[in-house]
Formats: sequence, structure tokens, C-alpha cells
Amino acid sequence: MGEIWNFETRPEKPLPYSDEFSSVDEYVEGLLNFAANSDLFRFLCGGVHILDFFTTDPGLFVDAVPKEWQDYLLQTEPMAFLDFLMRDDLDKISQKSGPVSPPESLVQYVKDIRRFSLRRNFRPRQAKLPVLPRHVALGMKTKKIHEVTHFAGYIDRLAEDIARVKGEDFTHFVDFGSGQNYLGRTLASPPYNKHIVAVESKEANMAGAKDLDILSGFAEREKRVRNKKLYHRLLEMVDPSLHKDEEALKRAAKELGMSDEDIATLDLRSRKELQVTYTVEEGKGTIEYVVGHLEHADLTGVLAQLRGQEDGVCQDKLRMMAISIHSCGNLSHYGIRSMIMNPCIKAVAIVGCCYNLLTEKLGPPTYKPPFSRPSLQPINPRVARESERRDPQGFPMSEKVSTYGGDGIRFNITARMMACQAPQNWTDQESDAFFTRHFYRAVLQKIFLDKGVISRVYHGETASAATPFNSSTNPVIIGSLRKQCYTSFNAYVRGAITKLTTHPDFSQYHQVIQEKMGDITDEEIASYEETFRYRKRELSAVWSLMAFSACVVESVIVTDRWLFLREHSDIVCDCWVETVFDYKQSPRNLVVVGIKR
Repeated sequence: MGEIWNFETRPEKPLPYSDEFSSVDEYVEGLLNFAANSDLFRFLCGGVHILDFFTTDPGLFVDAVPKEWQDYLLQTEPMAFLDFLMRDDLDKISQKSGPVSPPESLVQYVKDIRRFSLRRNFRPRQAKLPVLPRHVALGMKTKKIHEVTHFAGYIDRLAEDIARVKGEDFTHFVDFGSGQNYLGRTLASPPYNKHIVAVESKEANMAGAKDLDILSGFAEREKRVRNKKLYHRLLEMVDPSLHKDEEALKRAAKELGMSDEDIATLDLRSRKELQVTYTVEEGKGTIEYVVGHLEHADLTGVLAQLRGQEDGVCQDKLRMMAISIHSCGNLSHYGIRSMIMNPCIKAVAIVGCCYNLLTEKLGPPTYKPPFSRPSLQPINPRVARESERRDPQGFPMSEKVSTYGGDGIRFNITARMMACQAPQNWTDQESDAFFTRHFYRAVLQKIFLDKGVISRVYHGETASAATPFNSSTNPVIIGSLRKQCYTSFNAYVRGAITKLTTHPDFSQYHQVIQEKMGDITDEEIASYEETFRYRKRELSAVWSLMAFSACVVESVIVTDRWLFLREHSDIVCDCWVETVFDYKQSPRNLVVVGIKR
């Protein structure tokens, strides 16, 4: 980064990588080399889809999982296998002997995933943080209270540190995707008293945030001044069910012959139309909401909406920090890029999430057998469209990841969705529940194929025999079903058929499902369950491997964001990544920090 800046909040390492690496550059090179060249990793992160688990013979597990791994995976209980992947001492395990000893190649693969995954342990730097007052914590659940408490304290310390080094305080903190504005409300309240610009695209979220501001005493809603005598006379003349419907009252007033002047004195504006007012006091924090449908990192439109009322701040004197807790998909990219594109953004601190919502910058890759289709090629038409979009705002951000190995590193939506998992937090009961749901869905896909509801799709030249490497099946997006549909496989199949033949959102399936599966019997459903019941362990083992391996996917995505900032060293004087939440409370706990020169 050139000149050394003495930021006390900066962690020892710019990325929380394993101590096995001697430098950040050694870690980055090893990580990208593994992500680009490990066929097994690429298969498990993007090539395995639960829908096609049982649609080939002998099946995805036998065809795709290394043969020397299979006995160990099938003989190890699910929770014991998760312990092996994430918690056991692998040096001691590899010395075991016996029928359930893991093969050395599996042990080495697990060591590699652990080695290249960013460290997620969290040690708060402050022994004690301000407790959120009850009126500020309104609407927050335990997870949100943890996130807001720790991140507000982190932002406060970071801002003070930057101001100490740079000699100037921040004028505003811009919250990308503020939602209900829990973070902004906390930072605007004592003891922080920051000036917050809450940028939110959904007006319903903004309205909800303002309601919470009123409940917390941070703002007041405009009081109606109305002709009460005339108003009560109107209420007596209409049906009581319409008393809270302002539009119905307006119509009724006109029908009753009231003049426009009389109607005006009734003040029949809806609750949404009443203004929310914020008192500006010297030394106190402020909140300003801006409707922003962000599709890029240029904040010109956002800044143009600022009233600039706090302390008489002028546009050309703005010194802002872009912040966000769990900005979804590309919104994290916009927040990080905002420091490069906007002179007034002097620092960023962004915690991302929802990697499945990222768009792709590089487009579809070229393929090499045997891992061609399963590795990266999208099947779902929507995924294909996203892959071909070549969005310059999408993943990857950095030049290094975009060009690594010549073609760059890509992750399809399946890999990015798996990176949103939190396998370290899975409990026995929770994991059994979603393993069962996935098992039901995989067997139902086999029924769909056998019954002709869907067809097989070949990739490349049509083959005489279908394998996980040359084919897939048409996806049928069912979504969630009622809770009782997961009590048995029969209930699941019946619930799926009902939804696909009656729900208006699935009208494209109504006829084909009715024709092909309307007469399926309970005995036939039971026979499918019996055929595949003993193979549920195959599915749970592979799903565990997928979620565990995807820790490297998240590490690549976060590292790419850090690399993007480092590559702009003419603008960025320092940047780093560190944990800001307890993983058990909030698994997406890595913040990307950048500070402008």
C-alpha cells in the first residue's frame, strides 16, 4: 500500500488466513490455485445438484464420489462426519486403523478446505459495549441485537481511529440497504450520536423504519388538525367497517354533498401521507432516509436527495463512511466500489451476505471433461441467463480473480448458494430435518423423470448412458410446503402435487402434473421410498461435503473484495478483512474495510 498509516484498529493480518501461510500473498495464491484447479472442489462446489442425485444409475454418489471415500462416508454417522470435517484433530484421526478409518486422500482434502478457509473465530476488542436501550432495540431479535451491538461499536471505534490519523471527523455514515434501520437508529442514538443516511430501495421497509423511529421516541408523526364535529358527523353516517378507510371516507363525504372546503377540514390523509418529523439538536445524531434503487456504486442520485440540515454541512465538505450489515448480493459490491467512485466516501465497512444473489461478470466458461457440466455449467434457464449476462458489477470484482489462470475464477449459483450455509452451526435435529427434506425432493425428481413430467438434458454430445457428468434433468421449482407435508414421504409427494396443480403461480405445471401423476397410488409412492430409503446417507454425506467445501467459496468471494480495494492503491491507503460477529450468532461475520488516501 506504499505509505504506512498507523491505524490502531487494523488487525495484524489484512486477511484472517491460517498461520500455515507466511504471508497474505502466499495465502491468496494458494487459495486461488486450489479454487481454480481442484476438480473435486469444483465438482462439490457447483457441480452437485440435489435434484439429480437419484436420476442416473447407479447414482451420483457412486459415479462422482471417489471410490476410496465411499465406505467411510456410508459407515460414519452424520454428526460424527460433521465433526470429522470441521472439528476433529485430523493428525490423530489419520493414524487410526479399522473399517471406518478415513482414507488419506479424504483427510488431505479436508485439510485443504480447512487451510484455505478464512478463520472465523471472533474476539471482541472491547471488553464492554454499550447495551442497547429497550426503545432502540425495538423489533430486534437476539441475532440482530448481537449484530447491531457489535457492529455499532466497531464502526464507532473505526471512525475515531481514522479521524485521529486523518485529522478530520466523518460527517455522515451511509447505510447501504438499511432495511428497518436498526444499525442506523443505534448509531444515531447516544452514546454514538452519528449522522446517518439510510439508503433503502423498498419503501415498505423505509415506512417500517420510520414507525420504529416514532416508537423509539426518535421522531414524531405529524398530528392531524381536523374539524372534529364534522368528522364525527361523517363517521355516524357511514358503515363502521369503513371508519379507518380514508379513501372510503372521502368518497362518502362527496356522496353526502360536503364541499371541498369541508372535506379539507376533515384531514382524511392516510397514515402514510402524514409526515414524520425529526428534531435536530446540536450534539445529537440524525437520520435521513433516501429512496435509492441502486444498480451501481455512483451515489450522485443519493447525495442529491440530502437536505444537508445537520450542522449546516455542505455537499463539497461531506466526509462519509459507507457501512452495511449483510448487504445482499451486488449491494456489497456497490458499497465497496462507492469509495472508488465518489470523492465524498472516505471509508467503507461492509459485511456481505446472500452470495447467491450476486451476478456474474465473466460469463460461462469453457469446459473440460470429465467435470464439464457438473462443475460450472448452469442448467436452470434463469441461471443460464444470469451466467450469460456478463454484468460488470458482478463477481469477481478484482482483476486478479477475474484473470486468474487466464479465464478467471467463476462460481455458479449453486456454489454461491452453498456458501451461504453455516455447517459449523448444524445440530443433530436440524441437520436430520433438512437432510430428510432434500432426500424427499431428490426422490420426487426421480418420480418426475420416470413419469415423464420432466425429461433428461444432455450436455455436449448425446450419450448412450446418462451419468452425472453428461446429463441433468429439467428443474421443477416447488419451493416450500406446509409443515405437515414433511411428516412423511407420502405427505410430501401429495403436498407437492396439490401445490403444482392448484396454485396459480404454478399454472405451467397444472396440466402435465395432473396427466402424468394424478393417478399415482400410495403403494407406488411407498415403493419409491423403500427403493431409495437406504441411500439417504449417500445424500446427507455429499450435502455435508458440499456445505463444508463452500467455506472456500465464501473465502474466495471475500478475498476478491479485499483484492479489489488493494488493487486501487492510488486511492486506498489501507484495507483489511476481519470478523465482527460470533459465528454461532451470525455466520456471515466478515467485514471488508477500506480507507481512502
